[in-house]
Amino acid sequence: MSETADSLAERAAALDAADELAPRRKLFVLDDTVYLDGNSLGALPAHVPARMQEVLTREWGRLRIRSWDESGWWTAPERIGDRIAPLVGAAAGQIVVGDSTSVNVFKAVVAASRLAADGREEILVDATTFPTDGYIAESAARMTGHRIVPVAPAEVGAALGPRTAVVLLNHVDYRTGRLHDLPGLTAAVHAAGGLVVWDLCHSAGALPVGLDEHGVDLAIGCTYKYLNGGPGSPAYLYVAERHQAAFDSPLPGWTSHADPFAMTPGYAAADGAVRGRVGTPDILSMLALEASLDVWDGVSVESVRAKSLALTDFFLECVAAYVPDGRVAPVTPAAHAERGSQVSLRCADAEPVMRALIGRGVVGDLRRPDVLRFGFTPLYVGFADAERAARVLAEVLAEVPAEVPSGK
Repeated sequence: MSETADSLAERAAALDAADELAPRRKLFVLDDTVYLDGNSLGALPAHVPARMQEVLTREWGRLRIRSWDESGWWTAPERIGDRIAPLVGAAAGQIVVGDSTSVNVFKAVVAASRLAADGREEILVDATTFPTDGYIAESAARMTGHRIVPVAPAEVGAALGPRTAVVLLNHVDYRTGRLHDLPGLTAAVHAAGGLVVWDLCHSAGALPVGLDEHGVDLAIGCTYKYLNGGPGSPAYLYVAERHQAAFDSPLPGWTSHADPFAMTPGYAAADGAVRGRVGTPDILSMLALEASLDVWDGVSVESVRAKSLALTDFFLECVAAYVPDGRVAPVTPAAHAERGSQVSLRCADAEPVMRALIGRGVVGDLRRPDVLRFGFTPLYVGFADAERAARVLAEVLAEVPAEVPSGK
């Protein structure tokens, strides 16, 4: 390695040696690959297969139907919600786990529309949102007679007014890694008389959220990214306690009934976060998620955030040192207050570059046409991983000819 590479590698080793979270890495099933795609699918916690074997052989295999009571299956959505709650700054009793993120977006947006004051017909939607959020919000608007208003997060303040019913926003932009101002935007929406729904898919488990502290109305999120719940693991829905009595779900399934086993034709909603339930819980994936959350025992979100910022700072420093000028450009904000737990780099040759990176043991992903994404999961990603990823990126770019601008 060059002198610069030697120096950065030595710094990475020193940073890893001093890292209080470094021992957490052994709790996951990992290999020599630099895994920087935990912002899409978190790594497998090593103890989960044994837990699932127990669920399959004893709880399902031997106890069978008795496990709904004896193994706690029936109460899993609320129990697991209470385990997620501290990771997003919520008190117990406000989060229910179940269904997909998309289904929970639908529940939250429609319910928020029903909670909004009369005469408010506009649903403001993050114009840069993950596509499904936009699709679901448009459908919710058609069903409720509201009107969709796409708006960039930076322009939400100017777009708010007496017609604003609901604002649906992403806490962290999935393409760029930009962290939006949850406290400030929530306060602005409330000052205008509206309600806010936050999508926490790219922030929960990576940084402090503060749902209760900042007065968020409703929130949703997935569990297979930074929470490591497994592919397709159930999502969650947060309904602030002050809204629960009036929360009117558009999907009033039998498991959210006040007396679900009465099997009465009329619907009577249960109290509390249980109102967010719909049908029979997906027990296998739900219990895998519950076991996965054990890796968070004794970990503070603040320590995770501190390491996340240090990791992304160091990665950007290594990229600047190794990669020739002009080949990549960060699109993730440099300011800590505006950065999630990923680094996105604009690269003209993003697709072949990412394929080559993966072939050399550095796994990130891309967002077409030209964004390389690298997710930093502090529980198992280290500083040596960041240095190696930047160094291999430089090697790959040296072998991929720079795109020549048209007309030159």
